[in-house]
Amino acid sequence: MNSHNQDHFHHRARRAAVETQRPPEMHRPPRVVASSALFAGEHEIGISHAGSLYRLKITRQGKLILNK
Repeated sequence: MNSHNQDHFHHRARRAAVETQRPPEMHRPPRVVASSALFAGEHEIGISHAGSLYRLKITRQGKLILNK
């Protein structure tokens, strides 16, 4: 093995050791929106997503249903 390959191997090993010591990325919690703010007194709203229209409804039992 020549010195160039050996130096390259040690550099890669050192970089891998540093990467494994990094703390896990901190993820922000998801944004929370109250359903009352979304529906504003209605029982159904439309959501446009990626060129499609979805319907979000509040059922009689107070649950949410999402339909395409």
